[in-house]
Amino acid sequence: MATVPVTDATFDAEVRQSSIPVVVDFWAEWCGPCRQIGPALEELSKEFEGKVKIVKVNVDNDQQAAAQLGVRGIPALFLFKDGQVVSNKVGAAPKASLQSWIQSAI
Repeated sequence: MATVPVTDATFDAEVRQSSIPVVVDFWAEWCGPCRQIGPALEELSKEFEGKVKIVKVNVDNDQQAAAQLGVRGIPALFLFKDGQVVSNKVGAAPKASLQSWIQSAI
């Protein structure tokens, strides 16, 4: 399973109402660090398939969810469990770091 694009219109259904934990990546096309972690998130979405869903919100197109969560810098990653934020981190990180962050939160 690849990462799933999410918009403000689909955010609640895809994230808050998900039956499994969800990692939300707030990103933008022009953001170098966002593009840097993209491939790692794609790989992790396959590794965690069925256990964790990884979704991407383009902040240039959809700003409502980012504003509600107080996103000030990107990439910003939020981990939701049972519809609530349980952890978040800002900035790029290597795949191993992202993997252990996800595992520790689920």
